[in-house]
Amino acid sequence: IAMAATRNVMRAVRVFEFGGPEVLKLHSDVLIPDPKENQVLIKVHACGVNPVETYIRSGSYTRKPALPYTPGTDVAGVVESVGEHVTAFKKGDRVFTVGTISGGYADYAVAAANKVFPLSDKLDFRQGAAIGIPYFTAYRALCQKGRAKAGESVLVHGASGGVGIATCQIARACGLKVLGTAGTEEGMNMVLRNGAHQAFNHREANYIDKIKVCMWMKGVDIIIEMLSNVNLAADLQLLSCAGRVMVVGCRGPVEINPRDTMSKESSIIGVSLFLATEEEMHECATAALDGIEAGWLKPVVGSEYPLEKVVKAHEDIIHCSGARGKMVLLP
Repeated sequence: IAMAATRNVMRAVRVFEFGGPEVLKLHSDVLIPDPKENQVLIKVHACGVNPVETYIRSGSYTRKPALPYTPGTDVAGVVESVGEHVTAFKKGDRVFTVGTISGGYADYAVAAANKVFPLSDKLDFRQGAAIGIPYFTAYRALCQKGRAKAGESVLVHGASGGVGIATCQIARACGLKVLGTAGTEEGMNMVLRNGAHQAFNHREANYIDKIKVCMWMKGVDIIIEMLSNVNLAADLQLLSCAGRVMVVGCRGPVEINPRDTMSKESSIIGVSLFLATEEEMHECATAALDGIEAGWLKPVVGSEYPLEKVVKAHEDIIHCSGARGKMVLLP
């Protein structure tokens, strides 16, 4: 009887109050959720960690889940069971998600069937957990909101993290001239290996001048910005006429001079994957699946943590010295 009882429970990270990383608590007696209509239950092999999950956990983000909750959206694993009306997946299928209902920092996760996608044998589970938010956000920023065209130039500011690498790969595949910044030599090399034509160290005092020279002082057409509270004012100086800054990440306010937008008729555009319509999400998914098939979409996995070290993962994703690929949790 004891054996039967324990089979229905799993380990999952739970958040009972908003706050610092220490509010993430690993519990080993959480009930395994049942997939309802149009839902899929996945045995989680890896789960991506995204900066936005730290903002949500702290309570500072615009979207606040009802407490208690389990964080995590990008899981990769194997279908354990499916709810009614699910025909696209069956037990044993390898899949990845771009959203979960029950939370991905766990041994099992339930997701809506329309947020679940087949995981190619070309990628392992850790790479599968690095697709969802990073590649869908990168595609949304670059193509859906940034209206990127072949022949244009893009500067990816903070290019060595999950979204940054995804943007470099997509931009290169779409025929753009790709420039990337990173904070370490290792990060810059990673950016160059993943589609950037040139890489710059954003810790160097004169790196902006180097970018201007590289672009023959014409400026760049699109900037994908991961840390707009630090870089936005400088970004406006780097844009070409009708250039646009896509704000993907921000950790606080910033002071800019709006005149800098007038002189070039440039735009600052916020990007939020949470606001994408079902149609737009389908377009992101199609682009990602095509990229995997074609072989240019290759997620780079960085730091790996067991579920027990989730607190450290949340500390490191905000405070580490330089991103190097996508951070994942391994249940």
